[in-house]
Amino acid sequence: MRTAKFIGYICLIAMTIGLLNGFINGDFIEEGKQLLSNQWGLMSLIDLYTGFILFSVWIFYREEKLLNAVVWTFFMLILGFFTASIYLLVCIYKSNDLESVLLGKHKK
Repeated sequence: MRTAKFIGYICLIAMTIGLLNGFINGDFIEEGKQLLSNQWGLMSLIDLYTGFILFSVWIFYREEKLLNAVVWTFFMLILGFFTASIYLLVCIYKSNDLESVLLGKHKK
């Protein structure tokens, strides 16, 4: 579990730095237009949101309450893997073992 926590924190720190840099130094609207006008930029967004959706499916699978899954997924689609990093760390701290982290309510 120490390794999973370490990876979760590294991802959270990387996403925090990246988001702060983007918000401080970037122009969301102008750079977003450029990204969408570029074929590889568009492909990167498709790839990214496919990952968000797949991660969100896992959230719905493991969560006991539908509202919790909806809230986590909402933030996942807005803040991306920043939210995923926080979600993973929350799951790790609530669980006693890796199987509980992965399966949530489905652990036997």
